Amino acid sequence: MSMMIHPVLLCGGSGTRLWPLSRKSYPKQFARLIGEESLFQGSARRLAGEGFAPPLVVTGEPFRFIVTEQLAAIEQAPQAILIEPEGRNTAPAILAAALWMARKDPEAVMLVAPSDHVIPDAAAFRAAVQAALPAAREGQLVSFGITPTRPETGYGYLKLAADADPGASRPQPLERFVEKPDHDSAQALLAEGRSLWNAGIFLFSARAILEAFAVHADVLAEEVQRAVDEAQTDMGFTRLAPEPWAALPNISVDYAIMEKADNLAVMPYRGHWSDLGGWDAVWQEAGPDAAGNVCSDNATAIGCRDTLLRAESEGQELVGIGLRDMIAVAMGDAVLVAHKSEAQRVKEAVKALKAKGAKQATEFPRDHRPWGWFESLAVGTRFQVKRIVVHPGGALSLQSHHHRAEHWIVVQGTARVTVGETVTLVSENQSVYVPLGEVHRLENPGKLPMILIEVQTGSYLGEDDIIRYEDVYARR
Repeated sequence: MSMMIHPVLLCGGSGTRLWPLSRKSYPKQFARLIGEESLFQGSARRLAGEGFAPPLVVTGEPFRFIVTEQLAAIEQAPQAILIEPEGRNTAPAILAAALWMARKDPEAVMLVAPSDHVIPDAAAFRAAVQAALPAAREGQLVSFGITPTRPETGYGYLKLAADADPGASRPQPLERFVEKPDHDSAQALLAEGRSLWNAGIFLFSARAILEAFAVHADVLAEEVQRAVDEAQTDMGFTRLAPEPWAALPNISVDYAIMEKADNLAVMPYRGHWSDLGGWDAVWQEAGPDAAGNVCSDNATAIGCRDTLLRAESEGQELVGIGLRDMIAVAMGDAVLVAHKSEAQRVKEAVKALKAKGAKQATEFPRDHRPWGWFESLAVGTRFQVKRIVVHPGGALSLQSHHHRAEHWIVVQGTARVTVGETVTLVSENQSVYVPLGEVHRLENPGKLPMILIEVQTGSYLGEDDIIRYEDVYARR
């Protein structure tokens, strides 16, 4: 039996409350919100080291290469990446991870954690995990509860049993789960002193959670088992079968299992924790200055108090004058301005943008691909200018277009370019023309990122005008 703890990182969410920096195509767990690393990288680091196996990551199809790229950047390799065909909330994701883990070792202890939380004291958190380990090995489902600091209405609560100690350094008995309360109920829970915030972090053996699913959610168990049994593996990714997955309900593990199981325990965690559930939380976590302001490098506050100013695009300057309790987040294609007390309404903004068909609601200006990324610099009725960055060793698919021709100008590095039967090396300040309909490919044979400017001309410039003949990343 393995004595290692197996981290399971859940990173399929869309994080709309942190729009415009977090969008469906590039959600908040992959963004650098606090510090130099993404929340996902911080989570992977926190659940690594002595006693921890490499992480098992559960994510969505669009994010699979972002996951591998961000793990490689912190010199980690996952033990597996499970690809959900579509988001179905935490219960199916956790069950799939448990079934996958149980194939190797049914007694494997899994530490399931969202990948978008902030826990600054990694050592203290790992100590809490170690303290909860004996209970998990004995078959209990351990949930982590955070010592509340305010009557928060954005979190669920874990109400401990009457004889429990919310400040204990070992798991405590649970009385019940409490859904996100209104302000008065949250105030009462805080005053009573027996309730902890539900962090959505769990520790249990694969066997214990599978038994719980068999008892409390057997219909779920059947379909997820099929999705795992019929999974396809390619390039280190395990793609869960889409047909059984599509039949699953959208259900959280709290609803499916935790609110029904009788072998629950709560591990109190007294250290600092945040789920960065809105821009007000980002302001708080970023450490406001003496005037209460948080400014990014290219943002300036003049006569402001308790204000967050973030400019996210190169060459952009954001200036706030005389602002109080405000949030301003500027990107190249979208700007958010909100009163801090209204931060939770950002979801409404995303909904409104979707309703009017604005692509900014879901699409990130930088489109991340397995080979690198691109962004649009200028768009007209019959032309588009893009910046394309290709990682060392990266290669775009062998492809052609029905409706557009392309002109490539290399501005950094060297490109290996295939146009028809001709393969050439194109260096800085050199260019190459790809006629409409011609089969072509772009590769970076060098050791540094290669950057080029692409000028597209034609009657239709959409990303779906692409015929792939060969692709090293097995995209469909």
